[in-house]
Parts: sequence; structure tokens; C-alpha cells
Amino acid sequence: MPKFDKYTLFARLFPAIIAAAPAIALAWAVIAGKEIKLVQAIAGTALTVLLMVFADVARRRGKAIEPRLIERMGGLPSVTMLRHRDMTFDAATKARMHAFLAEKLAEPAPTAEQEAAVPETADDFYRRAGSWLRENTRSKKKFDILFNENITYGYRRNLFALKWPALVLNVLIVIGSTAYLWLQAGPLDLLPVFVIAFLHAAYLAIFSTRSAVEEASRIYARQLLLSTESTELRKPPLAAAKPHTRKKKAEEPGALAT
Repeated sequence: MPKFDKYTLFARLFPAIIAAAPAIALAWAVIAGKEIKLVQAIAGTALTVLLMVFADVARRRGKAIEPRLIERMGGLPSVTMLRHRDMTFDAATKARMHAFLAEKLAEPAPTAEQEAAVPETADDFYRRAGSWLRENTRSKKKFDILFNENITYGYRRNLFALKWPALVLNVLIVIGSTAYLWLQAGPLDLLPVFVIAFLHAAYLAIFSTRSAVEEASRIYARQLLLSTESTELRKPPLAAAKPHTRKKKAEEPGALAT
């Protein structure tokens, strides 16, 4: 079995497995109770490759739809939330964010007037600020809340990207299973497949939505920008150690001369 890190497991692999759930249930129903030693051997050999492929497919599909999601939201939330006209943060908090990021980027943050006059230039600063923050908040231990919000966003984005292919797969499996039962007139051994397909479709229809992805994106962006308030990023650089010099006791404060 391959070892996946937490992000790959929850944000990439799980959406792919959920999307393929009816197909997995069908495969299990077909081979259950049969002599499948050869099938098991093949499956065991191929499982590692399949899991890696599933995770990669989910990521690729998620990345493919991301530009359209960002455009629909009016830009990256980490950019839009830094704009003076955005009301996500109060004015005092946003001023501290701008001052902190301006110091880190070694360039002045745009004023409200400059942002209104040349919004593209202001957004360029906000994009650079977001990139700086992402690069400097990669520690999963120090920024665990941010990391978990990133996982939630990745999970929702990738599952939403697989939603319609998964629903089409649902329909094909239900049609195929129905035809099998009709032609074979056998026991209802595929009944669990129908139940899983129904619940699967209901879950995707109700919970895997564009608004759910946008919500997760905004929550992640808000947490990313709030990291400017964290002590981890605001820690002053360690001062260079001063050379130790030994003083005579008579020169130390309060020392008695002998």
C-alpha cells in the first residue's frame, strides 16, 4: 500500500474514491463469493498504481476547474479580501495586514485612492502578498488550522470537479445492473449497488456544489490573511549573539572588591 501524506489522502484520494464508489460496489458485488485468487493477486499488485492514479486524476480535474471558480468569485479571495473596498476585515485589521505585507515585500501597499485609480496595480501587490504568505506558512505544525482549511478546500474542489463524471458513471451502472438483473433473472445480489448509487447521487447533488467550494476557498483565504497576526510570522529575527567577555568581579554591579 502506498503511503500518502494527509493532504493527498483527504484532498485528492478520498474525492476520487467517493466519485468511483458505485463502480467499486459493483465490482465487489460481482466477484464476492467466487473463487477469485487470481483476481485478488492482480488487484493486490495493481492497487498501489490505481490509488496513485485516482489521486492524480482528482488533482488534475480540480486544477482544471479552478480558473473558472476564481473568475466567478471576482478573483482569488486572498486578493479580493485585501482590497480596501472589501468588508471581510475591519479597517484597523486590514491596515495592520497591509503594513506587515508591505514590510515583507519591501514595497508600499496601495492606498484606497491608488487602488481605485489603478486597481490592476493594487491587485498585483495583493497577489505577491498572497504568494509570500503561502510560501511562509507551509509548516503544518505551526499553521495547523490553515493547513486543515486548505485540505477542506482541496477536498471540495476536487470532488466538485469529479461530480458530473461520477453522476454519469452512476447512471451507467444503474442501467447496466438493471439490464443484468432483467436478463439473468437471478437473485437480487446487486441490490446494494442500487442503494449505494442512490445515496451517492444524492450526496453529490446536495453537498458537492460550487457554493460549497467557494465557501471553503474564502475560509482558507481568510485564515491565510489572519496568519499575518500570528506570533510565528511576527517574530523578530534572532539577534546575533554578542561575544562573551569576562569581567572582573570588582567591575560587576554590586560586587565587593577584595
